[in-house]
Amino acid sequence: MQKKKTNGNNVYVTGMGVLTSSARNIEEFSSDLIHGKSGIGILKGKIVNGRDAVGAELDVEMVRNNLRIHIENAALPEDTIQKIKKCSHRASKSIKASLSCVAEAYMQAELFRQPVPKERIGLIVAGSNLTYKIREEYLSSYLNGFEYLSPYYALRFLDTDHVGVISEIYDIGGEGFTIGGASASGNLAIIKAHQLLQLGIVDVCVISGAVAELTSMELQGFYNIGALGGRKYADFPELASRPFDRGHEGFILGEASGCIILESEASVVSRNVIPLVKLLGGKNSLDGNRSSNPSLDGEINMMRALLKEHSLKPDDISYINAHGSSSPLGDETELRAIKNIFKSNFSSLWINSTKSLTGHCLYSAGIVEAIATIIQMNKGFVHPAKNLESPILEGFLFSSKTSALVDMKYTLSNSFGFGGINSSVLFKNL
Repeated sequence: MQKKKTNGNNVYVTGMGVLTSSARNIEEFSSDLIHGKSGIGILKGKIVNGRDAVGAELDVEMVRNNLRIHIENAALPEDTIQKIKKCSHRASKSIKASLSCVAEAYMQAELFRQPVPKERIGLIVAGSNLTYKIREEYLSSYLNGFEYLSPYYALRFLDTDHVGVISEIYDIGGEGFTIGGASASGNLAIIKAHQLLQLGIVDVCVISGAVAELTSMELQGFYNIGALGGRKYADFPELASRPFDRGHEGFILGEASGCIILESEASVVSRNVIPLVKLLGGKNSLDGNRSSNPSLDGEINMMRALLKEHSLKPDDISYINAHGSSSPLGDETELRAIKNIFKSNFSSLWINSTKSLTGHCLYSAGIVEAIATIIQMNKGFVHPAKNLESPILEGFLFSSKTSALVDMKYTLSNSFGFGGINSSVLFKNL
């Protein structure tokens, strides 16, 4: 980007990093999207209703090796490498995955080569209740005697352990916090980071979408309320995540982490880095409902308000990366909301859900799906809608079994969370 005068309000994406069950970096994730490759299989050691649970699992050894590779590629100074080794030694799989994604995003944003003062970098970790797996691991020692419980547990069960580890390793000294909004956590983090940048509180904001390390108990809970799928397709797990298909029966867990780096226009210009897309903004609204059921009016009002805020007409939007969780009620509600807003133009609006490939990544879903949206915008394609054989509603422009070449100017990425949380983020191609 050429240097120019700036009003200080424009915000850009300058770096991304990702780690899924089948992709170790942005390049591999791009290939997965283009070819419609799924990482969904069996979750080792996770039992739901007496049988192995279906989902996309991050292998612990792959996460560890991936972090090492990114450290080597970044050519970090020895003191930073030692800090990473020290902080990550006892870190959870979720934190190691986050560190790997942040390293990749830093490299793309050139923050190692052209650093920003630490007090001008913010950090938001998307997700809450991240540590169920850690609690399960410590439980046996606690039951054997109170004195056997490791003192490290007092630090590790807190979600802010993510903030502490990432900020220590990458020397981040601006505002930082975790943000929880169930499945909308990723989008909420993007929205709050955008606000920090527009207010001038920071120049760069690192957004880390954390892996949800659940145990069999949480999965059984989701199953018991009818939210978790995988019953019909237990023997064919790759077919289980079916957004907008009549065969859907509930979400399929996907373990994944992602990182997006947002940067003010002034910082982009001064550092002379090339942004990927412009983040126009986002919208978050509540239904006033503690339950898990979606609200048609809530989704309509939220998306309509976001478009109005940026003076866009519905037919300005080329593509929506839908929440599309593979849940019967959720999928139908979202499509009816889209049809209500886009009226007669809904049939020319491209729609897919990255969850058909990754599963539902819960807290990091909004980050992973925003990354998928940006990749598709940059490369000019819409990824396949895997397992969509018999759409629940007709007339929508779903991607088919192969990628479609599509030019996109404006796009939306939706995320909805339990507790009546509606959110969407709006991107503009450069």
